[in-house]
Amino acid sequence: MTDKRSLLFVSIFAVCLAVTFGLRSHSAKVTAAKLEHVTPPAPFFPPESVWTQDVSHAPVDPKSAAMIDWLNEAGGWGHGRMQIDFSMRVLQADDKTPTVPFHPGDQFYSPDSDTPKTIPLPPGGGIEGETGYECNIDDNDCHLLIVDRGQKKLYEAYQANLKKNAITATFIAVWDMNRVYPPSGRGEQCTSADAAGFPIAPLLFNADELAAGSINHAIRFILPNPRMRAGVYVRPATHAGAPHGPESAPPYGAHFRLKSSFDLSQLSPPARVVARAMQKYGMFLADGGNIALTAQNDADTQTKYADVGFGPHDLQAIKVTDFEVLDSGKTIRREGDCVRNK
Repeated sequence: MTDKRSLLFVSIFAVCLAVTFGLRSHSAKVTAAKLEHVTPPAPFFPPESVWTQDVSHAPVDPKSAAMIDWLNEAGGWGHGRMQIDFSMRVLQADDKTPTVPFHPGDQFYSPDSDTPKTIPLPPGGGIEGETGYECNIDDNDCHLLIVDRGQKKLYEAYQANLKKNAITATFIAVWDMNRVYPPSGRGEQCTSADAAGFPIAPLLFNADELAAGSINHAIRFILPNPRMRAGVYVRPATHAGAPHGPESAPPYGAHFRLKSSFDLSQLSPPARVVARAMQKYGMFLADGGNIALTAQNDADTQTKYADVGFGPHDLQAIKVTDFEVLDSGKTIRREGDCVRNK
């Protein structure tokens, strides 16, 4: 009787194991099939743009080791770890997208800002961290990012808010996606929706790129304000934030590259995709804040981060000391007088 019961138990266990394995295999195949059909996102700017240059063999700044050592001693990344913020949306517009009037906000940046009469406002979209287009600019950055590939325009606003069926903002840039911008970007001493004067959307990675297995551009990163050098920037930045850190700190626009010696095997497969981009294209220091990396919200992509198994702490194994700072030339002092490029 005991032998029969044991045999029955083994048989039932084998069936359960087979069913479980079959379900897992089916789930994996469904996920794989889903990811195989993901279309990689199109680039925002022409291939000659600085954001898509291979810097895997670019020279290191002579002060790289000193900057990295200082930053490490100062606490490294915000919150002491490389964390990812998923709150920024990149909204898609086309010729059918309704437009609304644009009105300069109370503290409007001029001449840094563009002054469009209207902007497209995709239905169902939202401002950074919000479910819609209303945002409390007193407490939040309220970034609004809209790309119109048909018109080759990228709208990026800071402290944006929908009020009385019009968008107001403290700053807005309308980037020309056909243009290879010069080293001085939109203009010397000119800010953007990021303090360094960069576009934001082209430096965000997203779930579709992780699913496709490749990020083909540099990545945006930020540091706490006291950990950035006071009042200077380096190319391709065109502006610096308020003075904070000492001369040993990295300046606005600093170009970090993950060392080729970094052991990728300690990361999950999707995290390796991000790390490889950090090795090939690097990261640009774009603004001040406590969460080091910014990824595009997956409300506007084919893939969800859950589909590829990627979360906000999946890169925390990457330390400041795993990077080197590339040579970006001389520092430029912040003067405050924006001179727009034609």
